[in-house]
Amino acid sequence: MSSVQQTITRLRELRLTSMAEAYSSQLQQPKLHQLSFDDRFGLLVEHEASERESKKLKRLVQSAGFPETASLEDADYRPSRGIDKSMVASLASCEWVRQQLNLIILGATGVGKTWLACAFGAQVCRLRLPVAFYRASDLYGDIAVAAHDGSLPKLKADLIKPSLLIIDDFGLGTITPQAAQVLLDVVDRRMRSSSLLITSQYPTDQWHGFFPDPTVADAILDRVVHQSHRISLKGESMRKLQAKQRMRKE
Repeated sequence: MSSVQQTITRLRELRLTSMAEAYSSQLQQPKLHQLSFDDRFGLLVEHEASERESKKLKRLVQSAGFPETASLEDADYRPSRGIDKSMVASLASCEWVRQQLNLIILGATGVGKTWLACAFGAQVCRLRLPVAFYRASDLYGDIAVAAHDGSLPKLKADLIKPSLLIIDDFGLGTITPQAAQVLLDVVDRRMRSSSLLITSQYPTDQWHGFFPDPTVADAILDRVVHQSHRISLKGESMRKLQAKQRMRKE
């Protein structure tokens, strides 16, 4: 085995796979041989670091569980949607997450609440911060199952740990007394260290009625609503618009 091949093998054994690939690529590019050792080595290190960052981002996005692939750069700002572009641009910095504030996205069915929530979640992932996405009704079901099989402490930890917890379609599904208590515990822990993003078809002044216990409702909503930025989406269902566009193309 040549010394070059030994070096490549050793890099892979050290789990510097991307650096090994970049080194192999350099050997096939004679022009790069004109660079100094420091410059060539710097390129290898930069390639390894870039690949690791890319893989970490991919892992964060996958573990978040987003139902849609979305990016704020692709947001639809047509006037009928009522989105304040400057506000979205400001929120895109994710400073609100660093400050442990929350974001509420309101609007009728189909106007793009979930998509926008996923876009903000992906933006947080770009900062190398963990995100978790739950549909509200699925979350209540997970809480019931976890309480039954003894895994509730783990579920609570999973809900508390991410820098951003997204609860989608709040107001759909039944909040049991047990689920309400879990939500209170989670919200109380998160308000001191992390952020929530909640989407809902219903205005916040109706949220109180979703809870079986008004005292618990007061405690949760006081911690969430009054420390939140708010985006209200308007206009026709994006699904209907997309269906019309497909029909025109056909």
